[in-house]
Amino acid sequence: MRIAVWVTAGILILDQLSKYIVVHLMRLDQVGRIEVFDPWLVFQMAWNRGVNFGLFAGDAALIRWALIVLALGISVWVWIWARRNRLGTLGQVATGLLVGGALGNVIDRLVYGAVADFLNMSVPGLANPYSFNVADVAIFAGALALVLFTGQNPRDARKRIG
Repeated sequence: MRIAVWVTAGILILDQLSKYIVVHLMRLDQVGRIEVFDPWLVFQMAWNRGVNFGLFAGDAALIRWALIVLALGISVWVWIWARRNRLGTLGQVATGLLVGGALGNVIDRLVYGAVADFLNMSVPGLANPYSFNVADVAIFAGALALVLFTGQNPRDARKRIG
């Protein structure tokens, strides 16, 4: 699980560093929007108090703490599952992506009370109203990779059986 530890740490650092630069140094929380390469890449501040796309959003402390506990619980479960299944390199990278991203968003909820989303990508003629962050990309990529690449290979199953 050494690879998973390094990937988790790398994603956590990259996520938190990007948010610090955008929120505190670039002051996107006050500016609101910075057109980097419009419409392909825009920094557009959004404080997400819910799950993806603001689902289950609310200002209640109960929702905030429930989402923190849920993210930590899922992270611990995935970590234990990955360790028990002795995942290979790709599985460990996927685990690190998912856990690192989840922890990055947990830190946001603890520090800011909401997740700092700032990346917005669109195409000409089609404006995307939603923003996301590095942690969100890591969570999505990690979860997708775990689903696609950690299934049991039929040949491996035969070797274990026979």
